[in-house]
Parts: sequence; C-alpha cells; structure tokens
Amino acid sequence: MAFYVYMLLSKGDKPVSYVGYTSNLKNRINLHNTGKGAKFTRGRKWKLIYKEKFTSKNKAILREYYIKKNRTIRNKIKNENFNSVAL
Repeated sequence: MAFYVYMLLSKGDKPVSYVGYTSNLKNRINLHNTGKGAKFTRGRKWKLIYKEKFTSKNKAILREYYIKKNRTIRNKIKNENFNSVAL
C-alpha cells in the first residue's frame, strides 16, 4: 500500500498551507474541500501543490512531521509552487 505526504495551499487573499499524510490522496483532498477533513482546513478551498509517495506509513508520518516542523522546507515548497498554482 502507498502512502502520500502532501501540501495544500488555500485559495484566497491570504493563502495558508497545510501538510498531511494519507493512503488515498484524491479522497483526502475532496474531504478537505467539502469541510470534512482536518478541523484546520474547514471553511477553505484547497489546491494540491506538493506530494511525495512512500511505501510505509511510518516513513510518511516521519516525513510529514519533518515538513510541518521545518519552516524553511515548508516555505521553499510553498514558494516553488506558488507561482504555478492558479488561485
């Protein structure tokens, strides 16, 4: 089974990012956009800007934690993808 670490960017005037992991990326993004995802993501529309695929859940969780806690990496991903994302 594959697991994904992903980063979403909210649509709007002041975009914010969200990092998570899942085994079903398409379904998870749909949940975020319909208000049934993580509490932080409710009330916003999201665009996928980054994903990484892993073969184990543990590796995905570790990578998610690393990206969430490392602002330098998170901002680099956000800035590299911000210009290519139509908000």
